[in-house]
Amino acid sequence: MALTPLAIHDLAEAVLGCVCEALDRTAMEVDDYPGCPTCRVCVVPGQPAWDGCEDPCSGDEVGGQLSVHVARIYPSTSFPVEDQQVRDLRECVPPPVTAVELVVTLLRCAPYPSEEGCPPSCEEQAAAARTLHIDAATVFNALLCCLPYTGGGRRGRRFVLGQQRTIGPEGGCVGIEQRVTVALPGCAPCPPLEDS
Repeated sequence: MALTPLAIHDLAEAVLGCVCEALDRTAMEVDDYPGCPTCRVCVVPGQPAWDGCEDPCSGDEVGGQLSVHVARIYPSTSFPVEDQQVRDLRECVPPPVTAVELVVTLLRCAPYPSEEGCPPSCEEQAAAARTLHIDAATVFNALLCCLPYTGGGRRGRRFVLGQQRTIGPEGGCVGIEQRVTVALPGCAPCPPLEDS
């Protein structure tokens, strides 16, 4: 059969858990670093809405928003290159690899002007930049170090770490977006479709 129905979603959940765990580990090592958000950590359908970077939802919880979504899925005969081969519909043979490009997005509150319209201070900007830079390094390291072990198997998952970029500040949010393309293994041929 081709990919299992939950192969892609299980991968996204595994990446989300891997990154959140790494953020919490970093919080134990670095003073004044918030760690993984506690209110909004989710796999989302498409690009995340920027509506959850505000302060914590209650008490001593950590604010921000961590999400993972699928950017694209494509066949690959030579991972990570996209397969341009035309396939015969009657064969129903899956490609050797299905590549899944995931996007990890981590948003935090950005400093904003005061009620009097004064811009944020340099100290506020520097504190936000420090958190952003720690977020960037932690997400990068999390994918590099724990992603290979999320798939079982002796050899681990094959993946290509893509571009990371700063997003925002916009609407009181600033954050990072990290792309990663993961190879899901090919399987046996699909069962033939029954004629109706």
